[in-house]
Amino acid sequence: MAWELTTVADDEVVAFDGTEVSHWVGLEPDTDHDLDGLHARTLPRPPGERLATIATVNDVHFGEVECGVLDGWGDPILRSDPGEAPYPEVMNRAAVAEMAAAEPDVVLVKGDLTSDGTDEQYQAFLACYQPAFGERLVHVRGNHESYPQAPFAAVPFQTRTVPGAIVALLDTSLAGRESGGLTVDQFEQLDELAASADRPVLAFGHHHVWDPATTREAGYFGINPEDSERLIALIARRPAIVGWFAGHTHRNRVRRFPATGDVPFAEVSCVKDFPGAWAEYRVFEGGVLQVFRRISAPEALAWSERTKVMYAGAYHDYAFGQLEDRCFALPSR
Repeated sequence: MAWELTTVADDEVVAFDGTEVSHWVGLEPDTDHDLDGLHARTLPRPPGERLATIATVNDVHFGEVECGVLDGWGDPILRSDPGEAPYPEVMNRAAVAEMAAAEPDVVLVKGDLTSDGTDEQYQAFLACYQPAFGERLVHVRGNHESYPQAPFAAVPFQTRTVPGAIVALLDTSLAGRESGGLTVDQFEQLDELAASADRPVLAFGHHHVWDPATTREAGYFGINPEDSERLIALIARRPAIVGWFAGHTHRNRVRRFPATGDVPFAEVSCVKDFPGAWAEYRVFEGGVLQVFRRISAPEALAWSERTKVMYAGAYHDYAFGQLEDRCFALPSR
């Protein structure tokens, strides 16, 4: 088999070959392992006890019926087969089951809850996620809600404190637009939170930041350049903030900038299609790990395998990213 190394944690490795999955557990941290011919190195384990687990998903898209459409173009465009459950329901049910099994302290859904911003689609999202997680669920809108100016999930700033960490979820969406931004009040709230934090702060939002080293784009589809620069500057001066974690791009990618050193500005791929994912944050006394999870239920894998050929075959590499984009240690600042 041609195993594709997908996940490394401090004590486990997961690899896929199409819809087949192999999962090795109980491994030594920070160690090279030869696993039935697959070479993998586990992540270093941060010092101290493990204190908490944070789970996150994005781009869940309840109500979507066509996969692979971008600006009116797609090749191939995929749909659930007649008689099949809609693919967003298949993927999200499986994601919820996997996250629930991890017993997270908090679950963050960072935008694009729906396909078209309708109340029916939003209620379908809630019906899937709320029974499993109750008060542990924290969610916010994305551009699929803000563009049609849907009235729900537009909460500017939400926080939860768990053992060993604070999570902040910011609404980066702008009414009537697909691009993102932040308000003066949001910057002030994040600044005040980080200034007084007694533990690491993980900051989440739907949109990713613009890279200050690139040419400014007035219509940038992430957080606009001015607000991106301001966010990066805020994180540079507040060492309590150990990362910015986004969705929106449907890809796994980490960027780092000179002003913020090793701080990751990470994007996690979507739930609804390849690779079909969620992310786990393992909080230890001495640090935090991001551990990428590909949804592994057979029905979910059957769909996500179909969708990796989107955009004339380019989607696999774009969405999957490199191993270091998926699994890594957050810096201690």
